[in-house]
Amino acid sequence: MKIGMILDYTFPPDPRVENEAVALIKDGHEVFLFSLKYLNELEFEVINGIKVCRYKTNKLEYKFSALAYTFPFYTWKMKPRIEHFLKKNKIEVIHIHDMRIADAVFKANKNLNLPTVLDLHDNMPEIMQFYPHMQKFPGKLLISPKKWKIKEEEFIEKATNVITVSQEFIDEVVDRTKISKDKIHLVPNTVLPSFYENAVIDKAIVNQYEKSFTLLYLGDTGIRRGLLTAIESLVLLKDKIPNIRLVIVGKNSTDVILKHKVEELALEKFVDFEGWQNVSLFPSYIVASDVCISPLNRNIQHDVAYANKLFQYMSFGKPLLVSDAIAQKRLIERVNSGLVHQERNPKDFANKILKLYSDINLQNELGINGEKFIKDEFNWDKTAEVLLKLYGNIKKQ
Repeated sequence: MKIGMILDYTFPPDPRVENEAVALIKDGHEVFLFSLKYLNELEFEVINGIKVCRYKTNKLEYKFSALAYTFPFYTWKMKPRIEHFLKKNKIEVIHIHDMRIADAVFKANKNLNLPTVLDLHDNMPEIMQFYPHMQKFPGKLLISPKKWKIKEEEFIEKATNVITVSQEFIDEVVDRTKISKDKIHLVPNTVLPSFYENAVIDKAIVNQYEKSFTLLYLGDTGIRRGLLTAIESLVLLKDKIPNIRLVIVGKNSTDVILKHKVEELALEKFVDFEGWQNVSLFPSYIVASDVCISPLNRNIQHDVAYANKLFQYMSFGKPLLVSDAIAQKRLIERVNSGLVHQERNPKDFANKILKLYSDINLQNELGINGEKFIKDEFNWDKTAEVLLKLYGNIKKQ
């Protein structure tokens, strides 16, 4: 089939989009990807078999995308481009990545009446409440998470099928919208085997931390990710583990808050802000670490979604320390690949780190359990089977 994926951002990078598209291509489908371009990117390019079709946009349109369900300017601008994409490429099935652009897609599809797969990467109405621009004027006044939730439920109803990233998210959606369980499918974010099988390790990074007891965080560093808990725990840990080092690989516009907290607590020599790094370097940072962390603050989104970093960490046999956000807590306890701390509790975080630090056998046991889980059960080759079965059923219909 000719599958038209719709992305409201530039491409690459987007690991979930690429993983899904490549899996479908290997299964015999043809995948076209609608994406946006701001500069001089090619209008058409083939990347790993994905036929990437880029449509020009600008920063003003991007800003209006946050107002998509307050004032429909963004939908008006995107609808004709999506119509052009669908017709030019003779698309047979539409795959919508997240809900920001979904209204434009459904309007563009009104006359074509093609089957649609709504791919909910996140619980957007809940998570957007924590975005920095939502904490201040005019975003706080103009953008309504309540309206986004109403639209999300409308799109879930309209879509032929829905896929999302965790069983907890599925349970929440079914309970809230009362849709049939047969309509929604689990396709979690997992790592490609190539992430750990083909990794090239940078010895300079490994050597940099070989004498430290290193705690690693990978990914977005927004305040909701709980890094203030990890930073504050160092006040309790630095005297008991003099060589402790918290390494943060990622960035967010709120990093100034994290850095100010480090300075306020005089922890500069215990924290490294590495900024965003190429994903190809992630394995090197993981190999260099002793414990990998995901100290998420709890909210509705974090309670129902897994961060991809968990699987990246486990694929290299590292013990984890995660907060008690429900989805990740259940996962880590089921696999027995790490310890769980109470969210926003630096003292409990510190106690769990000390438990791991003092017990190398426990570290090894947890790490081995996680690595086995990824390689035997929870890599992309395994989890993509649900996606391929879904599209096989659509083709039959």
